[in-house]
Amino acid sequence: MKSSRIDRLWSPAHRQQVWPGLLSGAAAGAAGTTALNVITYLDIALRGRPTSSTPERTVEAMARLFGLTVPGSGDTLANRISGLGALTGYAAGIGMGMVLGLAYALGWRPRLLIATLVASALALIGTNGPMTVLGVTDPTTWSLVDWISDVIPHLGYGIVTAVVLHYLCRQWSPVSRH
Repeated sequence: MKSSRIDRLWSPAHRQQVWPGLLSGAAAGAAGTTALNVITYLDIALRGRPTSSTPERTVEAMARLFGLTVPGSGDTLANRISGLGALTGYAAGIGMGMVLGLAYALGWRPRLLIATLVASALALIGTNGPMTVLGVTDPTTWSLVDWISDVIPHLGYGIVTAVVLHYLCRQWSPVSRH
């Protein structure tokens, strides 16, 4: 009797690669998130534009959705929400890196350009999608400058995440081409 595709995916050989894949993905996602933040803050510094309030508004919308209250009032509450907003960005970036790392662990080996495009698209959809669903933003109302300000940092995320993942995963891949 032939084993199912899922049985083959979770064979002992694949299970041994899941943790390295997840950890490599987390590291790649953290590096990509750092690149995204550097590009974003460079844009803020060069153009003198304000920081985005969408992370904080996302935290507030999620708290309402789940019936939670962020404790505090005044500046304390605002600071907590600001901190949680920043942490959601790191969680999203690292989490998306882990998804890509898992894909690598299960044998996905795209060319670097494809991995970059997939990571960039995943970052754009994985961050803007929930904010759109929560009513925090509406990309259909964005100007060209808004889109450029969003796409370029996410492309930076994709490039760095893909490159780091490519080099970390080739070290433990049993079918390494290098």
